Amino acid sequence: MKLSLLTRGRLVYRTAVLLKNSYSVSAVRDSAALLHRNHGEPSQVLQLEDLVLPQMGPESVLVKMLAAPINPSDLNMIQGTYAILPELPAVGGNEGVARVMEVGDEVKALKVGDWVIPRDAGIGTWRTAAVLKADDLVTLPKDIPVLSAATLGVNPCTAFRMLSDFEELKPGDTVIQNAANSGVGQAVIQIAAAKGIQSINVVRDRPDLQQLSERLTALGATHVITEETLRRPEMKELFKSCPRPKLALNGVGGKSATELLRHLQSGGSMVTYGGMAKQPVTVPVSALIFKDVKIRGFWVTQWKRDNKHGECLQSYIHDIYKAL
Repeated sequence: MKLSLLTRGRLVYRTAVLLKNSYSVSAVRDSAALLHRNHGEPSQVLQLEDLVLPQMGPESVLVKMLAAPINPSDLNMIQGTYAILPELPAVGGNEGVARVMEVGDEVKALKVGDWVIPRDAGIGTWRTAAVLKADDLVTLPKDIPVLSAATLGVNPCTAFRMLSDFEELKPGDTVIQNAANSGVGQAVIQIAAAKGIQSINVVRDRPDLQQLSERLTALGATHVITEETLRRPEMKELFKSCPRPKLALNGVGGKSATELLRHLQSGGSMVTYGGMAKQPVTVPVSALIFKDVKIRGFWVTQWKRDNKHGECLQSYIHDIYKAL
């Protein structure tokens, strides 16, 4: 098992991916897994262990993991600070892509060779192989590169739903977001560009700001600005070239979220999906009274659970990929 950088298109993500070594079907009878028996810092509690796979049941499938990313929520689960926690001991990882190697007698929706991703969190993807319930998996089209397939289930889906579910955005409208170089942020840029929606993308100042700005622009970003610029009067000049945003996407919290609110148009929505600053979201009274802004939250895990028997992830996953 080795670590590699996840790449998609023209951009290298700052996300590590676990790539599993190849092995034959006959050898898939046990699994190497990154497992934790207690909550704590991942570097201290994770152990690489060999696990014997359980017997196949009539409704289960044997899968070989192809790739699995490392997301902040994965680390929060190991630390014991996430909203949902699997029973211990637990295998880390909530996202990834696998190939079906064997199916139970009563499995109809999957076949050997299918590529699948988890339907829900907590499945434990940081392993080489697993026996899972067929209903816990969603099939993917075969024309998606493996590293893209491994990361479609969380960040791009979060971006897609936030751009679709809170405001009726039309071509020419504007969305503003912080954490614009995150996995969700980059997906927002690409999906918004595909829909003709302008994006204002806020990033922290850094030595390689010019290179980052060029990379995000290449993905489709309309404007790339720093947190400091967000607070300056020159934002008025920016809004001469695009309308004030209907939608703000907050993955940071704290002062950054408050600044996003300041620039929303009247009646707009701010959707919070993360809190990397670990600071509360402060909403000015004036924004509620005089601009009637809406403050919402989004958690893709809950969305998937609410829509388990309704709109299915696989019904639009291919469209998401085409927009990236």
